[in-house]
Parts: sequence; structure tokens; C-alpha cells
Amino acid sequence: MTRFIYDEFSKDYLEELLQDFGEIQAPYKISSEVREIDVYFSPFPQQNPDIKKLGLLGDLAKTPAIFEPYRNSVTDEQIEDCILKLLEVKRVLRKEFKDKNTKIPDHQIPRLWIITPTLSDRILSSFGAFSSTKFCQGVYEIAEYFRAGIVVIHQLPETPETIWLRILGREKVQSKAIDELLSLDTDEQFKRKTLELFYVLMDRIAIRNPKTITEVNMRRLVNYYQQDRDLAVQEGKTLGKIEGKNEEGSLLVIKQLIKRFKNINPEVTQKIQQLSLEKIEELAEALLDFNQYQDLENWLQQNQ
Repeated sequence: MTRFIYDEFSKDYLEELLQDFGEIQAPYKISSEVREIDVYFSPFPQQNPDIKKLGLLGDLAKTPAIFEPYRNSVTDEQIEDCILKLLEVKRVLRKEFKDKNTKIPDHQIPRLWIITPTLSDRILSSFGAFSSTKFCQGVYEIAEYFRAGIVVIHQLPETPETIWLRILGREKVQSKAIDELLSLDTDEQFKRKTLELFYVLMDRIAIRNPKTITEVNMRRLVNYYQQDRDLAVQEGKTLGKIEGKNEEGSLLVIKQLIKRFKNINPEVTQKIQQLSLEKIEELAEALLDFNQYQDLENWLQQNQ
């Protein structure tokens, strides 16, 4: 279950960083089978120059892309599944353009990027992966026909350009990236977004299984975020007035619900804001299992 929570964090993280630069579909459902793409990104025609601040991640997002992040080292079967998703997307796109009697432009076909902390030479070799000449060390490409690549996070150089991908690494690699993150200017837009997501991640883990919260990285990030947030409140820099832990918790939960269901009824928002801290924590756990908006309404009706 903890791995699932980390997977959700990775999807939310990529979505947050890329949302100002293109259309995000996360998850993107493939109609032919019950398959979901973690993050389907389509860049805006007129690109925001701030995308350069994302370094390597921004470079990967200059063209349509499918991002499939993995908490643990990706397996042969998972790579196969990712490629099947990509091929199905290409089939759907070709059909759409064929119906219009036109050929799909090459630049509109997405490129698959599998993001994994580590990967064995055996698996890289079995898929014919080779070091990319377009990107830095740690980025591999598969045969051009597939329009697919693999980012091995722990092989990336420790530079400012790779920090936003190394954040998704593990142990020492992630720890080093976190040190670099915390040293960034307070006004760095992606720093604040990342800290907010780590806070939500920590809260979810604490609710599901408190015994799993042993990573120093997580505790350090949350402590920093809390201090930074308190300072921002004192200086009047936060959006809105965050008064007390109840309101802060409800805002985080509402944010996650909006990501899940896109639109939240104002009456539902009001009900959430009126919940006690204990109920907010219960809702934060329950929303991981919600499949439809009605599940949220039913939960609120039962827990008022």
C-alpha cells in the first residue's frame, strides 16, 4: 500500500510541475482495454519560457509525452506494458486523423518516458536501449520506431538541470536532491509546489501506516515545509488565511479531491471545511479508494 501512495505522489508531482506548460491528462484511459497512462502531457503551442527552469524534465516535455514513473526499479513486464500503452495511443491517434483524411503529423505522436530509480544492464540490453545523444547521462532511448526512452534516475549527473527528476530517486540520490531543493530561493515556484506535495505524501503515509515513516528525508522535508509555511503566514505571503491545523488539513484534502474529480460542489467544500481534524485525516485516507464523485458524497453523509 505504501508503494501505491508513492506512485500517486510521483504522478501528482509531475502533474504539478508541468501543468503551466501544457494539457495534462492524468490518468489517461485507453478505451480498448482497462489500461491507464500515468501522465499524458501535451505542450501548449505557445510555450511558457519558464519550462526551461525544469531542466531535463522540461526538455523531455517540449514535445507530447507519456510519463510512467516507478518507485522501484522497473521490470521487463512493466516496460512491455508501457510500450503497449504507447502503441495503443498511436493507433487511436492514427484512426482519428484517418477519419479526417489526413496523416498524423510526426510531432503530435507522443514519446514514452519510463522513469525508474535504477535499471540493470541486462534489461537495458534486452530492449536494445542505448545512451541518448540528445540528453545527458542516464537517459536511454529504444529503437526509434517506438518513440520511447528510459530515464534511470540514479545515473543522472548531479546538476541543477536534473534536480526535478532526481527528487523521484531513492535513498542517497533523493537525499542529495532534497538538499539542493532546500537550498533554492524561497520564491522558487517549483520548490514550494514540491514541498506541498511531500507534505501530502507524509500525511498519507502517516494515516495508512505510521510505522513506515522512518525516512529522514521525509521528516526533514516536512519540518522545513512547516517552518517555511509559518513564516509565509506571518509575512502575509500565503494565498488566503490559514488558521489552525484543521483548515490547513481541509485545504490539502480539497486540493487532492479537485485533482481527482476536477470540480467540487461548493456545498461539499463547505462540509469538508467543517470537519474535525480526526475526520479530515479519515477522509484523506478514504479518498484513495474513491472511484467516483458519489463515493465522496456518500462518505460525507455518513460522517457528518
